[in-house]
Amino acid sequence: MPISIDRFEDGPEDALDIQEGTQPHRILQFLAEHSDEAFTQTEIHEATGIKRASVGAVLSRLEDRDLVRHRGRYWAIAEDDRLASYAAQHAASSASTTDDYYGEE
Repeated sequence: MPISIDRFEDGPEDALDIQEGTQPHRILQFLAEHSDEAFTQTEIHEATGIKRASVGAVLSRLEDRDLVRHRGRYWAIAEDDRLASYAAQHAASSASTTDDYYGEE
């Protein structure tokens, strides 16, 4: 989906612009939901349903953008203010959806 040249020129360079439903979004969403754990590529593949070979490529691109961290066989969400904001927004959105469906307590 193209964006206007004004948005391109004026947008913040450090904005986290991951399109919902994409493989990077699904992996970041999973890791953000489990920010106190680290996972192997196989575990991420099994949890997200993304092909294992694709998981490795996506994780490498996310690591290049400092959005995930990697040690040995394990991967985790990066410690980044943008990601904390992303995780908080996702949690709020999930809670809102749950409240809409089940009603507020």
